Amino acid sequence: MITIPDMVDVTTPVDGVVGPPQGRWTYADYAAIPADGSRYEVVNGILYMAPAPTTGDQSANNLFAFYLTMHIQMTGLGRVFAVPTDVELGPGDVVQPDILVVLNGSSAAITPARIVGAPDLVVEIASPSSLGYDRRQKQDAYARAGVAEYWLADPVGQTIELLVLAGAVYQSQGVFQRKASLPSRVAAMPIQVEQFFE
Repeated sequence: MITIPDMVDVTTPVDGVVGPPQGRWTYADYAAIPADGSRYEVVNGILYMAPAPTTGDQSANNLFAFYLTMHIQMTGLGRVFAVPTDVELGPGDVVQPDILVVLNGSSAAITPARIVGAPDLVVEIASPSSLGYDRRQKQDAYARAGVAEYWLADPVGQTIELLVLAGAVYQSQGVFQRKASLPSRVAAMPIQVEQFFE
């Protein structure tokens, strides 16, 4: 008997969806995909499909949305959105961050259908299925668009890496865990990292 090791679905380019050739996808092409329950994104004109989030990912997502909403939206500093909110970063880059923050100074980016331009902060809940994609393709797309801060959260390790845009690339401010607070310039909160993963 042959045993097959456990495998994790990963975020990969997807073929077989009606549309332009890979490398030429735009927001209009993306928006024309019929709803089929899948989560699609376009980075550098390439259409990707992400697997469904785990329960741990969803739990962390809810806590990030809660705390950011309490400290940003409820205090009148800006708006907080959760997946599935479309963000058109630029030509050939359409993503659905797990959480995003648009401060009042950037509110013109908010349209009835989507966010057009760079949010001030993006949070991605990384999992084994998405870590490579979040660290390469999406991180590069966020940097190109000018997203000021990128938080990469790991629910398994219960850590958050804070990346700050410096010129055209992100610089890590460190990986934070347990009782540490994030030294965020966009969303300074008296919240300990462990609270996002309870």
